[in-house]
Amino acid sequence: MRLLLIEDNLRLADYLSTALRKGGFAVDHVSTTADADGALATTHYDTLLLDLGLPDKDGLIWLRDQRRCEMTRPVLVLTARDSVEDLVAGLNQGADDYLRKPFDIDELIARVRALLRRPGEALGVKLTVGNVTLDTSNREVIIDGVPVEFGRREIDGLELLMRRAGRVVSKSAIEDGIYSFGEDLSSNAIEVLVHRIRRRMQEAGADMHIHTLRGVGYVLSDKAAGE
Repeated sequence: MRLLLIEDNLRLADYLSTALRKGGFAVDHVSTTADADGALATTHYDTLLLDLGLPDKDGLIWLRDQRRCEMTRPVLVLTARDSVEDLVAGLNQGADDYLRKPFDIDELIARVRALLRRPGEALGVKLTVGNVTLDTSNREVIIDGVPVEFGRREIDGLELLMRRAGRVVSKSAIEDGIYSFGEDLSSNAIEVLVHRIRRRMQEAGADMHIHTLRGVGYVLSDKAAGE
């Protein structure tokens, strides 16, 4: 799942980005609403984290304008403003949730996951294909009833493929879904990642399979047909 963090405090943004990535999210960070406009024009985000005290425009005004342009992604407002009036104003301008600074990082991650579990959003609690279940809250993979250890990035890739089971997922979609802007990727990073996921599943007796469509992408299914 990919998040856009709009926060002008660089130290806080770096801390939040690191913590959210450890929580299983890909995170892009911008410091102004102008940069946020540019990011939204080129990239799909599952959720936005929005500070209100931004240098080029008040966050609530920007959010109001985005909602008027029919931007539908969930928005979690992060702010030091603590009055009831500020909270009500934020919700009225289109915020889906509101978290006052300072806050606990575990609460932030829980709020983000709660937004993504809402009907029509990106994150269900448990995904199951064949005898493989992924608990997205605990980031735990169960294969044939037994917990199996996967790396963080492997879980990210597996989650994306399981959410699109039976459909073709291009290499670029995997890259966009689990890596942030600016990450240094090798030319075969996606192939290596998918190979590791396959190997772990095979070793654990998974009855689903990731098929490679040469030059197109990957399809996950619960029938072990040949690639």
